[in-house]
Amino acid sequence: MKVKILGAGSIGNHLANASRAMGWSVDICDIDPKALDRTKNMIYPSRYGKWDESIRLFESKNAPRGGYDLIFIGTPPDIHLNLALNALEEKPQAILIEKPVCGPDLFLAEDFSRKATELGISAFVGYDHVVGKASQTVTQIANSSQLSQVVTLDVEFREYWGGIFNAHPWLSGPEDSYLGFSDRGGGASGEHSHAANLWQHFAHEIGAGRVIEVQATLDFVDDENVKYDRLCLMNLRTEKGLVGRCVQDVVTEPPRKWARIQYVNGHIDWECGKEPGVDTVSAVLPGRIQQEQRVAKTRPDDFIEELKHIQSALASDPRKSPIHIERGLDTMLVVAACQLSHQTGHKVTIDYSKGYCLDAFAAI
Repeated sequence: MKVKILGAGSIGNHLANASRAMGWSVDICDIDPKALDRTKNMIYPSRYGKWDESIRLFESKNAPRGGYDLIFIGTPPDIHLNLALNALEEKPQAILIEKPVCGPDLFLAEDFSRKATELGISAFVGYDHVVGKASQTVTQIANSSQLSQVVTLDVEFREYWGGIFNAHPWLSGPEDSYLGFSDRGGGASGEHSHAANLWQHFAHEIGAGRVIEVQATLDFVDDENVKYDRLCLMNLRTEKGLVGRCVQDVVTEPPRKWARIQYVNGHIDWECGKEPGVDTVSAVLPGRIQQEQRVAKTRPDDFIEELKHIQSALASDPRKSPIHIERGLDTMLVVAACQLSHQTGHKVTIDYSKGYCLDAFAAI
């Protein structure tokens, strides 16, 4: 595989390392030569031991076009889809867009979805938790046990975002990037939308369908420098009537990344990083039988598993992938509906027949 990565920030480096672990060739492109220098001399060697001389670096204006199997987009979310539409012209086998796909205005979301379909180019979104081994284990237990009648589903991604800035020491705070602006895809609702996506993923896996109703409360930090939600609380309802809760924040320390599928006769819990380097799946099954499975992993493993999944999906049916573009855009509909619910003080319904645009919403 020949890979082009747009964006030399933290995600771009993770994707480059994962691609090299897969034995793929890698070109990294960025509009800022300083970002390319940081990649070669600071980020990559500090994370992975040394710089990989096989990786080629290009300023975007001088980057090669065409001939790539995969194009990865790891820039700020408010320019993801501009770049993704441009990447379609290079006709790669697939495009991977980092989460969130876009801002809550859904600008270009429907255009990209339609164009990618017309060209027959697969697209994926970087919600890597849903293709991790721990999430797969949850699905296996849900499908193989005697658990019956789901009552509710809860997911929380509560994490102070100081770790993000530690990984980006050239940023002094949220005001220096999209992170400090919810309308650009930042804030808790965008940056930690892994939670909304995981909620939707588990809802699909247990047969509850898509989210069709969102009621949300957000707590904003709004001053002359930033405007972002630090706390995002969502109550969700699906097509099949499942009701549950999703919480995302950028303030909780130590972090809690947790999900529970609650059944009448037991439950399944998923927890990311319950211990350093370990994800945990625990369950209480009928008869009060308890079990726990531990999944050891590193942060680079998350991206390697993601790329292994994409390789496998491309060899079979990409549309069945839980990180297919449709799933990522479904998550953006929930994020956008959450913003609208907060603004109006009403529940917001989602009509998927209207496409990935603001016309899909109605406040009730």
